Amino acid sequence: VRAGQAFVSLGTSGVLFAAVDSCRPNPASAVHTFCHALPGAWHQMGVILSATDSLNWLCGVAGRTAAELTAGLGEALRPPTSVTFLPYLSGERTPHNDAAIRGAFAGLAHLSDRAALTQAVLEGVAFAFRDSLEALREAGTGLSRVTAIGGGSRARYWLKAIATALEIPVDLPAEGNFGAAFGAARLGLIAAEAADPHAVCTPPKTAGTIEPDAALVPAYREAYRRYRALYPAIKGATS
Repeated sequence: VRAGQAFVSLGTSGVLFAAVDSCRPNPASAVHTFCHALPGAWHQMGVILSATDSLNWLCGVAGRTAAELTAGLGEALRPPTSVTFLPYLSGERTPHNDAAIRGAFAGLAHLSDRAALTQAVLEGVAFAFRDSLEALREAGTGLSRVTAIGGGSRARYWLKAIATALEIPVDLPAEGNFGAAFGAARLGLIAAEAADPHAVCTPPKTAGTIEPDAALVPAYREAYRRYRALYPAIKGATS
């Protein structure tokens, strides 16, 4: 609830959510800006339409489960693959607001195996979150860290890629299964007893933090540059 606090939700779709202290619209980049549940506060969201849905799609094509696909990558974060995946399977919201654009793999070669495609999908979603981060920054919202939630947040490799793509730490909540219900209960307490929102809505306990891989940040920056260049290149061909 405090300005600058943020989370990254890695679910069917993906959300980069930040609390802010004023209205900072950025409609050109499809940043959602809404009144917060608390008086005098606002929140912003960058939204990607296919987050874990992108991995689910690859699972269907490859005939493997998500766990089977990601297990092949190991635990340590790899340098970015030469294959770039654009996760626009059902269009994209932030920053393009383009319902007609469609996804793509670029850079395929004879050596592009199942592991390379899996890695490309995880990285493509991570770069889509970076797009949302840049859109929030353009609106004047800077983030120094995020808390990970959603089903995809159980994939440690994916969170390492996201932390390195965003270049900020990703915190892991100690308990998150009842986060939405707990948040609603907190709001009910504030309304019923006129409690101090900042005293009630304390940050969740953290089980750990994933730091960006400093050694791979330059390579991720270059891979993100390639990712950014592909949207205008494929727009006319896929929409």
